[in-house]
Amino acid sequence: MQSNQFVVKQKMYEDVKERVEHVVSTGKVDRYQFREVFDLWDHKFTSQDHPSIIKVLQNNATEIKPNLIYVSREKSRPTPHHFKAGGLNTLLRVSSVMTNSPIILTLDCDMYSNNPTTPLHALCYFSDPKINSGLGFVQFPQRFQGINKNDIYASELIHPFDINMVGYDGLMGPIHVGTGCFFNRRAFYGPPANLILPELDELRPNRIADKPIKSQSILALAHDVSGCNYEHNTNWGSKIGFRYGSLVEDYYTGFMLHCEGWRSMFCRPQKAAFYGSAPKRLTDVVWQQMRWSIGLLEMGFSRYSPFTYGFKSLGLFTGLGYCYYVVWPFCSIPLTVYGILPQLALIYGVRVFPKPSDQWFWLYIFLYLGAYAQDLADFLLEGGTCQKWWNDQRMWLIRGLSSFFFGMIEFTLKTLNLSTPGFNVTSKADGDDEQKKRYEQGIFDFGPSSSIFLPLTVVAVLNFFAFAWGLYCLFALGEGVSLELMLASFAVVNSLPIYEAMVLRKDDGKLQKGICFLAGMSTLVLIVAGYFFLK
Repeated sequence: MQSNQFVVKQKMYEDVKERVEHVVSTGKVDRYQFREVFDLWDHKFTSQDHPSIIKVLQNNATEIKPNLIYVSREKSRPTPHHFKAGGLNTLLRVSSVMTNSPIILTLDCDMYSNNPTTPLHALCYFSDPKINSGLGFVQFPQRFQGINKNDIYASELIHPFDINMVGYDGLMGPIHVGTGCFFNRRAFYGPPANLILPELDELRPNRIADKPIKSQSILALAHDVSGCNYEHNTNWGSKIGFRYGSLVEDYYTGFMLHCEGWRSMFCRPQKAAFYGSAPKRLTDVVWQQMRWSIGLLEMGFSRYSPFTYGFKSLGLFTGLGYCYYVVWPFCSIPLTVYGILPQLALIYGVRVFPKPSDQWFWLYIFLYLGAYAQDLADFLLEGGTCQKWWNDQRMWLIRGLSSFFFGMIEFTLKTLNLSTPGFNVTSKADGDDEQKKRYEQGIFDFGPSSSIFLPLTVVAVLNFFAFAWGLYCLFALGEGVSLELMLASFAVVNSLPIYEAMVLRKDDGKLQKGICFLAGMSTLVLIVAGYFFLK
């Protein structure tokens, strides 16, 4: 029954998508419904330059059903759009004018409700007299449909969405992850004990909406607050609403709400509250997380960096919890060093780790195995499997040598005003049949644009040569086992999908020949450079 409902929803989505694309491409409407909206399109009306559109498509004032309102904020090319946060603030103001409900639900466009009792779970927290005065939001974990058996891209994100959230819930509450969240409207207008700013008279969170949503005065005010110029010389995006200034506006907004004194709750019912779609190509995964990396670096070097701001109100442990995510992109530095330096040392017979006869050798082994054993235990306790855990570990290495690596470069260029990163919606479509088949079989799809995988491929090739040389020294020359060889063997096992994509595969998801050639040349340069520095 559930699969049939999904098929129906999928057909409805494809139908709406086709209609919207037709209107955008032709600039006119000929036979489609909701003409009062689409009839506005003409040669002067484009997706990047148009006035506000607010249409009440379904008004059920006398029935226990939700209203359906179409909202498209004004867009003008010279005016910054603030990406996702700007759209959310527009919806926040428009809903304040038209309904002003005290609870707000935010969802990504690809998500749908899976549990009809979800609002009741959230309302139980908001109605609790012991915590409701300071409760800012209730966060539900993200759940995804269509993920293959072993989750090869670690799309479930069990660590940030489940394991870490439980820990945060024992402090001030979980961070906001951008979707599946019920907000207290009051939380967007200042600290719990603060007075509302005078500029918000028409948008006060405790105002009673006592006029019909189709009345001319309400519609006129709604168009006014959704305009591009409404936020000029106001506190929207800085002290009110969703915060501007970072590509990770969800992290930023949740951080500021916690700093103001609001707390949050983590709600994880047995039946998933919402389901969304996960990327099916590795390129989509790494580009999405590269955008996250840039946003986290923006936070780390901003005025409101969790390293310097908010520790007094957050407390030490919650503050460190926010710092943990900001340092994600910096993991590319040790990963790059560990992926190159010990391997070059192995090739040239130089020790960078203790010998097996050294007592410190076993301390390295203990720390290495202990850390991975603890991580595996946490993963299994959250319902994961050993194979999923291994893929999760592999994806951490892949992200570090692709998303985090290029995220740091892009952020540096942005800081120097040499580049301006944009907000692109991550593709989560199933793709063609061959791509879908590869994903279901657990085969990595590196996609047509694989330049972001060059550092990863270089490290994979270098580790392969180091591993082969280490085995030769072990069996032919009688040298003992070394930590350098163990590290290279670990990297080689993790790089098996890369070797397969370089040599064995002929499908469209393989690594490009140009990337393989550049990786080989770069590896040769590193080996030659290692000769001069390590010999």
